[in-house]
Amino acid sequence: MELLEWNAGVYDSLPLPHKRWGAAAIDRLGLSGDETVVDIGCGTGRDAEHLLGALPGGRVIAVDGSRQMLEQLSSRLGDRGDRLRVVHADLREPLDLGEPADAALSVATLHWLPDHDVVFRSVAAALRSGGRFVAEGGGFGNIAEFRRAVAAVGGDTGDAFWNFADVETTVVRLDAAGFTDLDVKLTPDPARLERGEQLETFIATVLLGAQLRDLPMSEQRPFVRAVADQLAEPVIDYVRLQICATRR
Repeated sequence: MELLEWNAGVYDSLPLPHKRWGAAAIDRLGLSGDETVVDIGCGTGRDAEHLLGALPGGRVIAVDGSRQMLEQLSSRLGDRGDRLRVVHADLREPLDLGEPADAALSVATLHWLPDHDVVFRSVAAALRSGGRFVAEGGGFGNIAEFRRAVAAVGGDTGDAFWNFADVETTVVRLDAAGFTDLDVKLTPDPARLERGEQLETFIATVLLGAQLRDLPMSEQRPFVRAVADQLAEPVIDYVRLQICATRR
C-alpha cells in the first residue's frame, strides 16, 4: 500500500490526545539531557520539540514517512543545527540510521506499521546496548466501537492497514528483536470531542485518512458525517499499547 500522506496543518490544529501521550512517553524515557534520541514516526514535531527541550546537551533524530508532516516539523522547529537530524523513511521497511542512539521514542505510530518484527529490529539496530525504547500506539481493542460505526455505514474497517497488537505477542516480538526489561501493557484512554465540526474533522484527519483517499471528494464529507452519526457519544475509544524496554 502506498504511504499515507497527512493534512499536517489540520492535524496540528486539533485537540489531540497525542500531545498528552507524547509527554508521558518522554517522561518514561528518564532522560539525563545529553542523549541522542530517535523519534520514530515524528509527525509534525510536537514530541521532537519536547525532546529538544529535555536534551540541552543532546540531539534528536526525527524520522517519518510523510513529507507533509516533515515540512510541518521543519516549520515548527526551524534550524536547530546539528541538534536535529530529519530523516524521511518508510518505516515499514528496515531502517538504517548509520549512527547509534541512546534512546528511541515512538508515539501513535506502531499501529500504522504492518510488521512489528521489522520495526522492533530496526529500533534495536539503531540503539546502543542499554538504550531505552519507549513507545505507545493503538493496541488490541483500540477504536473497536469506532470501527463498528464505520462498518455500519459500509466502510472499510481498516484490517489492511491498522495493526492493533496485544501484550503477549508484543513481548515475544520485543524479546526476539533483542530487548529486555520488558514492560508492556494495554491502557484504555477514550478521547471526548465536541459533536459536529470538531468530531468530524478529527475523524477525517486522524482516523480515516486511508479510507478517504479512495473516495471521490464529493463523497468524503457525507461518509465522515455518517460515521460520526453512528457514535452514541462523541468519544473515540482508544486503547493504548504502552512499551518500555531496554536494548540488550
